[in-house]
Amino acid sequence: MYRGRLERDLSLWVEKGLIPEATANGLLLEYDRRPASFSLGNVLMILAGILLAAAILLVVASNWEAIPRLVRVGVILVIVWGVHLAAAAMLARGAVAAASGLLVIGTLSFGGAISLVGQMYHLSGDEQTVMYLWFAIAVVSAVLFRSSVVTAVAGFLSWGSFAVYLDSYDTRWVGFDPWMAPIMAVAVVALVRFTGADRARHLAYLLLVGWLAWLYALHDETWMAVGYTVGGMLGLVIVSLPLSRLSALVKSAGAAPAFYCFLVAVIGLFLLHTEIDEGWRMVVLGLVTLAAAVLAIALQGRNNGAVRYLAYATFAVEMLYLASVTVGSILGTSSLFLFSGLFVAAVAWIVIRLERRFAARSAEVGI
Repeated sequence: MYRGRLERDLSLWVEKGLIPEATANGLLLEYDRRPASFSLGNVLMILAGILLAAAILLVVASNWEAIPRLVRVGVILVIVWGVHLAAAAMLARGAVAAASGLLVIGTLSFGGAISLVGQMYHLSGDEQTVMYLWFAIAVVSAVLFRSSVVTAVAGFLSWGSFAVYLDSYDTRWVGFDPWMAPIMAVAVVALVRFTGADRARHLAYLLLVGWLAWLYALHDETWMAVGYTVGGMLGLVIVSLPLSRLSALVKSAGAAPAFYCFLVAVIGLFLLHTEIDEGWRMVVLGLVTLAAAVLAIALQGRNNGAVRYLAYATFAVEMLYLASVTVGSILGTSSLFLFSGLFVAAVAWIVIRLERRFAARSAEVGI
């Protein structure tokens, strides 16, 4: 899809005389030489690794009592160390797909080994501690092998750790454990930047969003919803500003920071709607929601499709909601649409003026 769009753009630029045809052909050839971002072979190899890891653990577990204790420990050590050494050998030969599959086997086998050894020797501890240790080993493995696949595994383990906590304590804050979810999310983001596993960053961001939602369920306070709204919009504005030190960091992260900042703001607005559903405060909240959607489109709508569509959906849902609750009221549905239309038109005029001014400045700099 992207290649076809790139080829059309290059052909258009050649026709307009912006670049010579030889340069366009060279750019297209350079793109074709890049490794594909998606490879069915790599995906199948990783799935094979997951299935083999599960098979090994099930075989060992099913015959656990029949195997002498010393042999059990030896088998576990051979599996864990053997697959990691084999992965290192595969990486040295350039077989990245095979190495990724072996690393998945090693990482998953380690988690099973912890549990099985704990049961065998009746070691003290709980499932939460096992998840922490498993996540830590996955992080170490991802760093040592600079593996994007193990980074993704670490991301899923962070979710698993938080799920174990929720299963044990539900909506109770117990000790330091609740802080581990954001700490793990930060660790996954750091791994993403180190290993280049760009898609795995969504696991970390979604974990943070889920943790914030759980935090609100824990306290159920209006000020928290306000904080999510203000903090999310402030984060959106910050990542949208062309700050020299922050700009390169944000650009390297793609569209995700702006989208998830706005998502947190939308969640905050939704929570506020559940608290405020009548009177003048409801109308003010509705106008604030519409303004937030328009601001998001103005800041990120041109280059960030995820933010644009979320803002469109937020604006449309809010308009329908306001229309449904104000029918027959003093405002009237037609008046609401009239004032909303005038407001959006005024914002559109301002945005168009700003875009023209920015475009003019960019042209002057280019000249």
